[in-house]
Amino acid sequence: MKTIVFAVGARPNFIKAAPVIEALQRRRSLRLIVVHTGQHYDQRLSNDILVELGFPAPDHFLGIGSGTHAEQTGNTLIR
Repeated sequence: MKTIVFAVGARPNFIKAAPVIEALQRRRSLRLIVVHTGQHYDQRLSNDILVELGFPAPDHFLGIGSGTHAEQTGNTLIR
């Protein structure tokens, strides 16, 4: 079984990934792992978009929050 990991963290990522994840969930030969980086630091906005898109519950939440691109990337790699 192949594994696909989706790392998403902000509204545009969720919108782009939602139809792809929905299509791949139908394939029983794939294991999907969703990692929410937590880049969207307003949890209410983040949850609202997930519900609106019918996004699956993330398997992992990193809680990265705001910062420079370098800080966010570094924290994502560390976690």
